[in-house]
Amino acid sequence: MSFRFADRRAAGRHLARLLADLAGDPSVIVLALPRGGVPVAWEIATALGAPLDVMIVRKLGAPGQPELAAGALASGGIRVFNRDVIRSLRIPEAALDAVAEREQREIERQEQVFRGARQQQDVTGRTVILVDDGVATGSTVRAAVRALRTRQPARLILAVPVVAHDVAQRLRAEVDGLVCGLEPDVLDGVSLWYDDFDQTTDQEVRAFLEASPGMGTGPQDRTDDAP
Repeated sequence: MSFRFADRRAAGRHLARLLADLAGDPSVIVLALPRGGVPVAWEIATALGAPLDVMIVRKLGAPGQPELAAGALASGGIRVFNRDVIRSLRIPEAALDAVAEREQREIERQEQVFRGARQQQDVTGRTVILVDDGVATGSTVRAAVRALRTRQPARLILAVPVVAHDVAQRLRAEVDGLVCGLEPDVLDGVSLWYDDFDQTTDQEVRAFLEASPGMGTGPQDRTDDAP
């Protein structure tokens, strides 16, 4: 591949340049899919002068194959299923319910760890920029989009550094705008499009949220070089 991002924050600065026309718009709010989407989103929120919050979504791993997404669960109990995976593996509904129950507990844990006493940002009537560090199958993002639609934003924009072309085509039908840095025909894994793709920790997520616009300076950057 001819181009890669240095790290998530460099990817966020790249996307912020593509979203520059929204800078200073008081209706804009940036929502990150944790954990990896948070460093990307922090750069966007800082550049646009917009508040930052998290939109928590958990993958529903197939029983016995947890890395294979059978669907996703978002805050508010919204579920999105990968019917092809469910049919091919003949996954019973009870097994999916058990996975969803476990992931719901993790959603609740993350909401407490990441936000603490802070209230969830109200997105009603606002321009929402939903951010992740990359999109593979799209099931997690679709769960987030459907959950956000129930909260009635005026406009929903998806911003991701890298997404496979076929997935991007499907996602464009579900959002009001898609902003992406790279749209390869073959993705082969999100991590391959970054030089540094170390796991983002819970502590780092909290630090980014506490340092969102109007609340202080950002966490120390790993690199000063944007792509």
